[in-house]
Amino acid sequence: MSVITVDDLRKYYGDPSAGSGRGVKAVDGVSFEVQQGEIFGFLGPNGAGKTTTIEIIEGYRKPDSGSVTVLSLDPRKDGYELKERIGIMLQETSLYPDLRVGELLRLFASYYRRPVDPDALLEMIGLEEKKWAFVRELSGGQRQRLAFILTLMNDPELLFLDEPTAGLDPQSRRAIWEWIRLAREKGKTVFLTTHYIEEAENLCDRVAIIDHGKIIALNTPKRLMASLDARHRIEFVASGPMDSARLEGIPGVDKALEADRGEFVLYVRETQPVLRELMALAERDGLALRDLRVEGATLEDVFIRLTGRRIRE
Repeated sequence: MSVITVDDLRKYYGDPSAGSGRGVKAVDGVSFEVQQGEIFGFLGPNGAGKTTTIEIIEGYRKPDSGSVTVLSLDPRKDGYELKERIGIMLQETSLYPDLRVGELLRLFASYYRRPVDPDALLEMIGLEEKKWAFVRELSGGQRQRLAFILTLMNDPELLFLDEPTAGLDPQSRRAIWEWIRLAREKGKTVFLTTHYIEEAENLCDRVAIIDHGKIIALNTPKRLMASLDARHRIEFVASGPMDSARLEGIPGVDKALEADRGEFVLYVRETQPVLRELMALAERDGLALRDLRVEGATLEDVFIRLTGRRIRE
């Protein structure tokens, strides 16, 4: 069953018909559905349209055209009813620094008719000892964990998490991943935006890749990576000009791209034969290859293959 349905969503800033960059298509004909009980990921670079899309779905921003239903409700018309059934973690959440942690939780609990026990939420994220600490005294990771449990205060059916682990250290990031998985195990649906490849691969049941306001791919992480027809990636920096067409002429190379100036990415089925030919080609051309790496394909490779550039540049 679909809990979110988005159809031909569009949002412009400025005049979309204007030239010289004065009109920006933030969301450009986006359509997708999110199924009950899944973790659905929105993956793309900063400025791709992720936050604008999620704000429209939440009812905070009005689209120029298209339609959205969330839990069979219109986010703009049924906002009060919808807020009782969803939890929202914004990309930047203001947490009242001069309140104590316990006071903040009681404040948020007062917003809902049937709130969850605040002490139980504190225990869940291991912050029970910080109950009487001021919010301003918490570390960045602790504040992010606190922001996460505030989304659970009304025991929501659907969670919106906009870059929930941005800026966190790896340990804090993985802790939030576990709590997101736990939310799914309890039957909740999660809509997650991220620019972290590892996060999308590890957490999401399905991923929509968005770029310049358009969804350019949507499937499970496994199937998206299988679409590459190549199991490995060879990266290197060349000391001089190289032609991608010549690199694609190496037997076993599925695709060659110049992802950045002088930085090349080869998608290959087998690594050793390609490496031998690559080194021979570089030697004939009098070039040195620096920072040579061989890795398995990731979702970023899907993005590079579709756009010719990295998610984070």
